[in-house]
Amino acid sequence: MTPRWFLAAVISAFPAAADAQAALGANQGSNWIAIGMFLVIVAITLVITYRSSGSTKSTADFYTAGHNITAGQNGLAIAGDFLSAAAFLGISALIYSTGFDGLIYALGFLTGWPIVLFLMSERLRNLGQFNFSDAASFRLDRTSVRLVAATGSLVVVAFYLIAQMIGAGKVIQVLFGVQYLWAVVSVAFLMIVYVAVGGMQATTWVQITKACLLLGGGTLMGLVILWHFDFSYSQLFAEASKVHPKGAAILAPGGLFAEPVSAISLGLALVFGTAGLPHILMRFFTVKNAADARKSVFYATACVAYFSWIIPLLGFGAVAILMSDPSYFKLNASGQFNKITDLIGGPNMAAIHLSGALGGPVLLGFMSAVAFATILAVVAGLTLAGASAVSHDIYAQVIAKGKVAEGREVRVSKIAAIVIGIVAVILAYAFENQNVAFMAGLALSVAASCNFPVLAMAIFWRGTTTRGAVVGGLVGLISSVLFVVLSKTVWVAVFHFPAAVFPYDNPALFSMPLAFASIWFFSITERNARADAERRAFGAQFVQSETGLADIDTSPRLARSAA
Repeated sequence: MTPRWFLAAVISAFPAAADAQAALGANQGSNWIAIGMFLVIVAITLVITYRSSGSTKSTADFYTAGHNITAGQNGLAIAGDFLSAAAFLGISALIYSTGFDGLIYALGFLTGWPIVLFLMSERLRNLGQFNFSDAASFRLDRTSVRLVAATGSLVVVAFYLIAQMIGAGKVIQVLFGVQYLWAVVSVAFLMIVYVAVGGMQATTWVQITKACLLLGGGTLMGLVILWHFDFSYSQLFAEASKVHPKGAAILAPGGLFAEPVSAISLGLALVFGTAGLPHILMRFFTVKNAADARKSVFYATACVAYFSWIIPLLGFGAVAILMSDPSYFKLNASGQFNKITDLIGGPNMAAIHLSGALGGPVLLGFMSAVAFATILAVVAGLTLAGASAVSHDIYAQVIAKGKVAEGREVRVSKIAAIVIGIVAVILAYAFENQNVAFMAGLALSVAASCNFPVLAMAIFWRGTTTRGAVVGGLVGLISSVLFVVLSKTVWVAVFHFPAAVFPYDNPALFSMPLAFASIWFFSITERNARADAERRAFGAQFVQSETGLADIDTSPRLARSAA
């Protein structure tokens, strides 16, 4: 246990919380301490990007850092890639708003990692070269399966980017006092620079830097919150339930979901969607071998588990400390303020405001910079995953049939990064007021409904054929996106229709089984020479996945000869 005299000394080093409240007032841009720390961290990430640009010469360098990342480095980078705005800002905001049920996201994010560790990491590394579509199409028709995998990846990247861009835009908006649109434009510009200039090498080191900052900053905030309540969880929860509009109900389940279907659907998305996130799966190819891939997931799981313990402290700490002080809220039209919706910058900024209340402008500036670095690291990974889907899968393998110069493929990837940045700005502007953890949950739903079923069935079930994988992947993708569009999130909040067509916010409970069933049905009913060759090739794939041998014949060749 950390000595209390040490924490008292740390806290006394911060300026008074009143200074932070003044900094968050009308003239938000006057907090020069916070802005200075913010700019320093951004400058550090740009230096990392510049230094990495010299080592990015080939497609392997651009996509996977030449497979030269160690297991420990990759573990931190995976944690940095996964602990996004959805974790730091979004889950703490959900706990701040709804209480206990916000923990579902924290536990769900953590629960998905054993699946990645024990089922996916080793086989992915042995079967693939640059991204997960390499493994999914190993024994199937590479053109059609890659198209489905690339399309699914791009949709997941788009949804996940919305969450990150919203968080980044709100942080800059609160800190600098600029308009939200210009805030998200600046984020898009930086993420394009990271990916286009530095590739995976720069992205990896930005993610490692961000992971260390986030774990350190979160630990500091957690300790200060506990010190504030005499290291008593009961005091923290008692104060939170006293000041929250819902009272003691925030300590009980039922605040976020009105019925069990939504909770189960979200749980499925969080658990299985993690194993279908393209920017996470892409990190397995940055290490030398499958053993390092497995070790890196173990290290990442430890980091994610630790931070999942810190997040509830931030959420309930924000309730107990912020809701008792009107300085952090803005008056609404009636001259009053709502403790949940009228927080400056919205509920997504609860953790940022809490840092100001705990440590004044210094801690506010540091945590704002950490939040921004968190988002930049994740959007860089997402953009790289989306760009690789366009350049490596669609352009190089499908359009050019593998006959493309490395330099040209990298140029296409950089152009794709620019286009993805523009699309991200448009979507983030349209979904400005959505909770970032909720938007990440939708991305995980699509990943669990399209990417995960195709990948899991292709590498684990002998009977999977190209037709089954393609039809099942498309069914999962189309159904999950359609259900999201018809739900309240889009149909009502964006399109402004009076009522939602689909009654649930999260579609995974319905779309994921549809995908698995479609893969199974359309595979067992396919009876031709190519399907038989693909089933026979499962043995070669199994040996490849177990041994990592690179000279085993694969089914695309077998399938073509059989056809």
